[in-house]
Amino acid sequence: MGIFNFIKSAFSNTTAQPESQYEEVMRAAYAELFAKNFRDWWSLKASDVNVFAEKLMLLTDKQKKNFIISAIIEVDSFSKRNDRSYSYDNINYQRSQVANIFMRQLLRTKLLLDDEDIREIASAFFSYDMYGHNINILFWPISSFINQIEKQIKERGLSDHLNDTLVALLEKLEENNYAGTEKEKSKLLEKIKVVLFDNNKDNVGVKPTFFVGEDEFALYANTFLESLNEQEQQQWFKMMLQAQKASGAKPSKKYLDEFKLLFKEYGADKFKLHVNDWFVFLVSIKGRQVVDPFYHVLKYEFIESVNATTVKGFLWACVHFHDKTTLLNISKLAERTYKKIPGIGPVSTLLGNACVYVLANSKGLDGVGYLSRLRLRVTQSSLQNLIEKYLLEAAAAQGVSMHDIEDMAVDDHGLLNGKREYELEGYKAILEITAVGKTTLNWFKPDGSPQKTEPALIKDKHPAKLKKIKSTTKEVALSVSTQRDRLDRMFKSDRTMTGINFNEFYFSHGLMSFLAKKLIWIFEKNNNKKALYYLDGKWCDPKTEASEIILDENTRVSLWHPVFSTVDEIKAWREFMIQHKIVQPLKQAYREVYLLTDAEINTSTYSNRMAAHILKQQQFNSLANVRGWKYSVIGNFDNGGNQQATIDLKEYGLKASFWINEVAMENAMNDTGIWLYVATDQVRFADMVSNEVKALIDIPALLFSEIMRDTDLFVGVASVGNDPNWSDTGGLPGYRDYWQAYSFGDLTEVAKTRKSILEGLIPRLKIAHVSSLKDKFMIVKGKLRTYKIHLGSTNILMEPNDQYLCIVPDRAPKENKENIFLPFEGDAGLSIILSKAMLLANDDKITDTTITSQILKN
Repeated sequence: MGIFNFIKSAFSNTTAQPESQYEEVMRAAYAELFAKNFRDWWSLKASDVNVFAEKLMLLTDKQKKNFIISAIIEVDSFSKRNDRSYSYDNINYQRSQVANIFMRQLLRTKLLLDDEDIREIASAFFSYDMYGHNINILFWPISSFINQIEKQIKERGLSDHLNDTLVALLEKLEENNYAGTEKEKSKLLEKIKVVLFDNNKDNVGVKPTFFVGEDEFALYANTFLESLNEQEQQQWFKMMLQAQKASGAKPSKKYLDEFKLLFKEYGADKFKLHVNDWFVFLVSIKGRQVVDPFYHVLKYEFIESVNATTVKGFLWACVHFHDKTTLLNISKLAERTYKKIPGIGPVSTLLGNACVYVLANSKGLDGVGYLSRLRLRVTQSSLQNLIEKYLLEAAAAQGVSMHDIEDMAVDDHGLLNGKREYELEGYKAILEITAVGKTTLNWFKPDGSPQKTEPALIKDKHPAKLKKIKSTTKEVALSVSTQRDRLDRMFKSDRTMTGINFNEFYFSHGLMSFLAKKLIWIFEKNNNKKALYYLDGKWCDPKTEASEIILDENTRVSLWHPVFSTVDEIKAWREFMIQHKIVQPLKQAYREVYLLTDAEINTSTYSNRMAAHILKQQQFNSLANVRGWKYSVIGNFDNGGNQQATIDLKEYGLKASFWINEVAMENAMNDTGIWLYVATDQVRFADMVSNEVKALIDIPALLFSEIMRDTDLFVGVASVGNDPNWSDTGGLPGYRDYWQAYSFGDLTEVAKTRKSILEGLIPRLKIAHVSSLKDKFMIVKGKLRTYKIHLGSTNILMEPNDQYLCIVPDRAPKENKENIFLPFEGDAGLSIILSKAMLLANDDKITDTTITSQILKN
């Protein structure tokens, strides 16, 4: 029966409600509340009014039903008044609140209602639309009403009339598209379907349960469920019903035990195969933007919220599995769902947190390894804190530090000295790490000669093994990048380890050895310290003099940092890297050192060295989070004033803060109200517990240098002065002088390092005869003009009149055609300087009119 006919039929038989009886209860309730001088109308409860128990509860069930319908009409009528006011002294609002609360409480009490009573209440809900919307039936107490129907069914069974009522309610709910009610709607639909299924004598087995809606995942997963035979479908329906119970932040033991019985009945291996397929599919979903039907704004949709809850339930079930494939797929799903959508936030924190729970509670250390990697890849502070909490718990369980647990959890992927060999059908494949984030997979024929592509025989006979080899190749590249970042963060901790641990987790580790053998390490034993590098099978100093090192329990090992070395020692190590053409995976020999200045000694508790810069806020936020700092973007909804990016330095019991102010100017915010730019201010250090500000002179030299290096990085990358288009496109009118001053001003420590490298590099370049260094610039003499490339901002001036030349660098990674040796990886600015220099040295061959028009302009 359609809803319109259902309503028409129901109200044709409605017993008229004596107005005096309804009004008698309402007047008595209002008089009581007025006498009590009741004011808290927003939180009114039935128990606040004696009339509910003394008058309303004494009515017959039939009279209570009539009261419910009259209350629905009153609440709806108030919502449609033109003079509607929610002020606590508005009489119409007060009556509406009393009617609403009494109606809802009555539906929670035990009522004996016949089929016609049920139909009349349902019709009232359908006919009267609170707040004037046609589809917001969920504003009424539908859950309590369904409970009442269930009670009647238990008393006398499911009649045709009750069945029609439930079906009509199902149809009305399915029409509802009100924003933010998807989860409640889904629960109610499922509840009605269960009642109908369980009370239909023709139904046997488990109620068919599928993913709801038409999102990409629902369509994909339901296709699989529909393809199963009847027996397997019943088993999956049981698991679907169990997964839908997933609520809260963590699963209960009962939930996990019950799910384990269900997937064991189906077959654990088969279950694992299919849910892994689902996880892989979820990672591939791009999501979509949809228009909210009520607010007419765009919103991002990954999967339906109710489907996310069900997937969470399946994820929790995987805590019983500890194989690398499952944990890898879950870690990828965590990274995908934690990915931030601009202006919205993470794709699905609910799913990401479920993934993290499984990784943290898996047996062994593989899950911990993925957590460690994930901590370096997510940018939201709250998510980093959650992951760190799990890592600390894992470390405590092992009785080691968090550094140690992360060392122990690094997967070597079967590598030996950065390589791994595979043999299939006489062919050999060699996986090799070639650089940070880069691997190669080379094939060789049975006779040992190179094979340019994957052998067709392997593709045909071993597709699964080939797929796994390719997956490992990608994983190794990602792992190297992640571990490089972790090593870089270790500089802030001044960490030391035993020689045994260094040997096991770094020097002899299949993957970590690639990084460890490209770094300088300090070995300390019997108060004797040596800074050494592993070259040609031996540990040696910068003069290549070999030293014998015994990696035992009594040897302490730590990363070398230039802050503890003399200028001559630093210079010696840099010359060593150049001489042997060593490319370090991170800045070490050429690492910037920031020593306390006289100005900072005078200010005592703060540094202004990085103050008064204008940064792009979103870029600064991303950089800060990647470097382990905690920062929340600020908008015009904040109170203004000083905001802070902070970092906890637990090993020292300190925290550092970089003070930030919003640049509040017209048109300087995005569509979501976030300020586009921020201005930098002081850097301070304070005690983590007492919050007492510390004098800079008391801060350890290494820690001070690393924190200042971070803030210099934030400025060096996020400053508007680095954007060649910023001034031309308008920028901020009040800050154009800043752009000019930064673009061509004094060199930072990073820029000074670039200058030092270029001094040794330029003589070896093809353009050496037209290139030189002067003050703050790399000078390049082209055929048409002479150019000055600033070593900090990389911006360009043209002689003879210092005319600005705008060249926007291509951010896409490119192969180094000149094969230029750089002694470390990771300085994009240095690469941009060299690229611009190569281009401008042959300015007569430039074809890009956006560049040539500037060069030829007088």
